[in-house]
Amino acid sequence: MNYLAHLFLSDGTPESLIGNLLGDFVKGSIENIYSLKVIEGIYLHRKVDSFTDSHPIFRSSKRLIGVDRRRFSGIMIDVFYDHFLANNWSSYSSVPLSDFTNNVYQVLQDNQKILPERLKHILPDMIAHDWLASYRETSTINRAINGISHRIKRKNNLFGGVEELFFNYQQLQADFSKFFPELIDYTLTVSS
Repeated sequence: MNYLAHLFLSDGTPESLIGNLLGDFVKGSIENIYSLKVIEGIYLHRKVDSFTDSHPIFRSSKRLIGVDRRRFSGIMIDVFYDHFLANNWSSYSSVPLSDFTNNVYQVLQDNQKILPERLKHILPDMIAHDWLASYRETSTINRAINGISHRIKRKNNLFGGVEELFFNYQQLQADFSKFFPELIDYTLTVSS
């Protein structure tokens, strides 16, 4: 799962939102760095990633990606699934997507002092271009995949990978629709 899904799966409190997002920005030991609730959010993020990576539906989605890009298929499916979440937001939340994302941006701005430098660096652009809600647009998915391609230090062929979404759109959407309710149920059991 990518940013939007991790934020959605938080308990909605500022610390949980921050922790669930930070899972993509912090590695290793996090003890004595963050509050207990932020740490719980980071751990939930890691559990969600483990559940997702081992789930048969997610693995099936990864196999839809062309052989030449399959090494990075997990990254691509994470981003593609956020696209489907954004486009089907009202099926999962009674809070409008714009209200949700505005709240997230406000929480992040209010807590900049505890954010990792990389997140602080991208936050203005994230807010200005409303990254989270703009996952509805395939042009944003294209920019996200291309941006990841540039951040990976080793040679890769992720650039232009949005075509994998176009080639497999219906099957990926069907996979997401089956998978995401299971992920929500899993999250409720591990966070209670």
